[in-house]
Amino acid sequence: MLQYIITSKTRRKILEFFFQRPERSFYLRKIVREINEEVNAVKREVDILSKEKLLLKERRLNKVYFSLNKNYLFYDEFLRMFAKTGFFANSIYKSLPKLGKIKFLAISTKFAKNIPIKEDEVYALFVGIIVIPEVEGIITEAEKNFGRSINYTVMTEEEFIFRKKNNDPFIWRFLKEPKIMLIGTEEELLK
Repeated sequence: MLQYIITSKTRRKILEFFFQRPERSFYLRKIVREINEEVNAVKREVDILSKEKLLLKERRLNKVYFSLNKNYLFYDEFLRMFAKTGFFANSIYKSLPKLGKIKFLAISTKFAKNIPIKEDEVYALFVGIIVIPEVEGIITEAEKNFGRSINYTVMTEEEFIFRKKNNDPFIWRFLKEPKIMLIGTEEELLK
């Protein structure tokens, strides 16, 4: 999908790697191993991204570590883009016919940032006629990559509309926080 927008395959892989681990920093050799590209190509792209200030450089002992600059002008936009190409989103898109008829699928930006949530919060909201065992399978696989439980909720469109109209605090807490739409539009979700 993004290969036509970000034409450098190495740059795209570096960005995907960092935006799937936004809280961590890595040294050059680790990045090279993880994305499986040539060291010179990775060094060139990391230097470009550092010069642009999307990646921050920090020297620790004899290694230079790189991390995402959360104050970068387009940080949120990149976060949203790469959340839509990550493991969870790709698993959803590949399995769409088996998942039923999903009207909306929204994930919290806390999911994209890998931030822990409270017990009464969810990372994902599925609305529609959903095949729950198929969703559970995807969630179980995604949890292995994510490193913790992925709280989610599934409801029919009628239940969602009812709970929204009746000011259900659970639904409105999710709707008011920043989210990334994997299926459907935010305008329709909030209407």
